[in-house]
Amino acid sequence: MATVVVLDYGTSNLRSVAKALEFIADKKHQVIVSDKPEQILAADRVVFPGQGAIGQCMTSIKQKGLDEVIRKCINTKPFLGICLGLQSLMDESDEDGGTKGLGIIPGRVIRFRDNVKDEHGCICKIPHMGWNQVYQQNTHALWKGIENGTRFYFVHSYYVQPENENDIAARTDYASQFTSAAACDNIFATQFHPEKSQKAGLTLLKNFLSWKV
Repeated sequence: MATVVVLDYGTSNLRSVAKALEFIADKKHQVIVSDKPEQILAADRVVFPGQGAIGQCMTSIKQKGLDEVIRKCINTKPFLGICLGLQSLMDESDEDGGTKGLGIIPGRVIRFRDNVKDEHGCICKIPHMGWNQVYQQNTHALWKGIENGTRFYFVHSYYVQPENENDIAARTDYASQFTSAAACDNIFATQFHPEKSQKAGLTLLKNFLSWKV
């Protein structure tokens, strides 16, 4: 049986991600929540979930020695980042007074501007919270069965700005147009939460479990 590790760095919505994966695994994958390097490195696939502040996230990752583990995993197996799991892959974030990321995908994390009005003249509230459309920028195995413009669930005040256009897998409009998914090689990472996005989110997770890289 193949194994999927949900990365446990001390804070996150681990259980909801694990439960969603267990629901669609169909007894073909064993889902493990772990912070043990040997279990993470031995897994067939790795999911890096996250919510909250990036400063605490990066501190915990480094204290547990998981930064190097993540880099090794990204070179060898399918890797899915969710929310902070996307933002942490960038070079740097403006959050918490400036926080160094893992530097795996070139780019930075910036905050939504305050008091921006939408096309109806309404102020875009920060954090961006709720359902919004995701516009796919390229063909990818994880988009299989998901229509372009499908709504996914978001909760965030910061968003990623990759340097390379080719790393942008999806865009979404809120206050401005922002990157809502990134992909390169065997990495796919989303700003939205697939585990909270009902049918479309479960489809994306199922695609991840069958993704061959």
